[in-house]
Amino acid sequence: MDASGPLGHALVHRLLRRGYTVHAATYGRSRDDEAALLAASSQGERLKLFRADPFDYHSIADAVRGCSGLFCMFNAHDQEPADEVMVEVEVRAAQNVLEACAQTDAMERVVFTSSVTAVIWKDDHKLVDAFDERNWSDLNFCRNRKLWHALAKTLSEKTAWALAMDRGVDMVVINAGLITGPGLSNAHPYLKGAADMYQNGVLVTVDADFLADAHVAAYECPTAYGRYLCFNNAVCRPEDAVKFAHMLSPSSPRSLPSDELEVVPQRIQNKKLNKLMVEFASAIYEE
Repeated sequence: MDASGPLGHALVHRLLRRGYTVHAATYGRSRDDEAALLAASSQGERLKLFRADPFDYHSIADAVRGCSGLFCMFNAHDQEPADEVMVEVEVRAAQNVLEACAQTDAMERVVFTSSVTAVIWKDDHKLVDAFDERNWSDLNFCRNRKLWHALAKTLSEKTAWALAMDRGVDMVVINAGLITGPGLSNAHPYLKGAADMYQNGVLVTVDADFLADAHVAAYECPTAYGRYLCFNNAVCRPEDAVKFAHMLSPSSPRSLPSDELEVVPQRIQNKKLNKLMVEFASAIYEE
């Protein structure tokens, strides 16, 4: 859950191909989303669809009943203006999901999808040589700058960690870069403050397929633990910035004035994830 977004679709298909029976839960989506999931799958007998309400603990408990793993992501505001209400939605959803998992006897591991925005926002950017999974965004900084996406991801992840530790739930978190793909625009709430992200060398993106592979690795690898920054592209060069801007808005200029050409150093790293992916690939090869 939520299985209706690009990452959800990619994960459902990967898990089915790997032989799992999948409970695909969507948050208040239309029957068209459910039909698309079924139509795209040749393994319909192993795909069970659910509708879950982030505010309804029982609907979430029904969806995870009997499951040995949960991939938890929230797409509620990816195409809507983010505000304080959406922060509350994500925190409440994290509470309900982790509580439901704690009450599911078969549950072995939760893979919780957070965001790079839960890592990179703070006053003292210059004091950090390279951001990694040990860093957290400052809550007051996010509130003051109205960075609602970052605040929602930071608070919901902190809530999930607190409940996981209190309830004894084995949880791994994937802090994802901006997911690229059809329909992405500069209105996405992740991109609030994108110019600052670029100047600070922390504007990173990830495609849904790579992100889905990272989630499967986090679930299946017994050595996986803690948080993992997940991205496969860093926007640090002027030509990358132009290409990125054109992807978000096809009408944007395809070049920059010469006095604006500046390469910024990348100040975020995902070495921990890279090591996990190598271990995961090795295990597949040995099988």
